[in-house]
Amino acid sequence: MPDIQELYRRYGGLVLRRVRRFYASEEANDVVHEVFCRAIEKQDTFRGESSAGTWLFRLTTRYCLNRLRDQKRRRELLDAQGDLGWWAPSTDTANQERVAMTRELWAELDEELALVGIYYHVDGMSQAEIAEVLAVSRRTVGNRLEALETLLRARVQR
Repeated sequence: MPDIQELYRRYGGLVLRRVRRFYASEEANDVVHEVFCRAIEKQDTFRGESSAGTWLFRLTTRYCLNRLRDQKRRRELLDAQGDLGWWAPSTDTANQERVAMTRELWAELDEELALVGIYYHVDGMSQAEIAEVLAVSRRTVGNRLEALETLLRARVQR
């Protein structure tokens, strides 16, 4: 794996774009710094099975999700961003309701299910792309998406 300065030079923009999916611009730079500090701490987890960029993308997403799981921080973020949430610009009412329910579920989901949901519904990645990033089978991704849909349907019925 390249040294941390090389990683930052090559992938700093990728990490910043990823972080901005979760945090406002003024906070994003601080979170990028935290992600690269985490990368230094976790560099021994890089096994070379994927590119350093893929490893950083996954590390960034997990870091942001874990940071959001802190209830106080999550509440501040939702209050600051308003009713439409922090990642869904759509004006489609049905989609807005689904987004709101999904956002509430992020805190309840296990990490892999949350990652699959974010990669698919937020980032628009294909199931094959998600499988590659998470190093799981495409079938596993499909099963996780079905589980997420089941949870959403149960939430709607409540």
